[in-house]
Amino acid sequence: MNKLKHIALAAALAACAGVAPAQQQEAQVQDGIEVRPMPRYRVLASEDQMEQQARQQYAAMMTEAQKQGALAPPDHPQVVRLRTIAKRIIPYSTRWNPAASKWNWQVNLIGSDQVNAFCMPGGRIGFFSGILTRLKLTDDEAAAIMGHEIAHALREHGREQMVKSAGTSLGMRLGGALLSGWLGIDPRMTDTVAQYGTQLLSLKYSRDDEREADLIGLDLAARAGYDPRAGIALWQKMASLNKGAPASWLSTHPGGSDRIRQMNDHMGVLLPLYARSKGTSASKLPPYRTTALR
Repeated sequence: MNKLKHIALAAALAACAGVAPAQQQEAQVQDGIEVRPMPRYRVLASEDQMEQQARQQYAAMMTEAQKQGALAPPDHPQVVRLRTIAKRIIPYSTRWNPAASKWNWQVNLIGSDQVNAFCMPGGRIGFFSGILTRLKLTDDEAAAIMGHEIAHALREHGREQMVKSAGTSLGMRLGGALLSGWLGIDPRMTDTVAQYGTQLLSLKYSRDDEREADLIGLDLAARAGYDPRAGIALWQKMASLNKGAPASWLSTHPGGSDRIRQMNDHMGVLLPLYARSKGTSASKLPPYRTTALR
């Protein structure tokens, strides 16, 4: 009888022990930026169509840039730099979109004075050299930009905009004009590219999309070992470069001061991610150092 009591007691203790880890896990501090369900509007736009358009448009852009001598070769120091940053960030992308594990990730640099960057559906990343040189970006700041653009693709913000602009040839023509402006080529040469869905590059994201991309981008960068405080320095540089006017990159929504405020509000969950990647604690991190524009 005593033996049975001991067995019952042991079983009860084991059951309690099994519950404890789950309760302890629920009490833990949020691990970075909260992962939310993907938006419902995704079903209204074809993922296959977006992927096809992105693939065709990206290939057309790179081909045109190469013809113009504007596509940086794989051994260019800045291309090596950008691809190294991407290689560190990409492994964390599936946290936000499991499909990213199957994406054909690409990173290229186009020689242009434009202060701009993008990431198309499927992980097709493009940087214009002007954003690196004019803002004198540190690796951390380049990672913040790349993370932001990747976040747009991961959260499929473009699909929402495609729903709003589906079936409009005007968007395609505007996209073609935008492409010709970036590369300095005859607008007539972009007609074919426009038919492939060039409007993807000219889409304007909503305020909520931009805020989400800011935070997810810094989350990705921090996990990859890049200081999230770089996002604040980046927007300060943007303000200085544009003297308070909206920048062409991440332009219309919301304002730089609002973005900085949001980043500061979430630094309590972002810095621990970065500190963890460095094997230290947030309280022991040194101050962030950037490079001056002048």
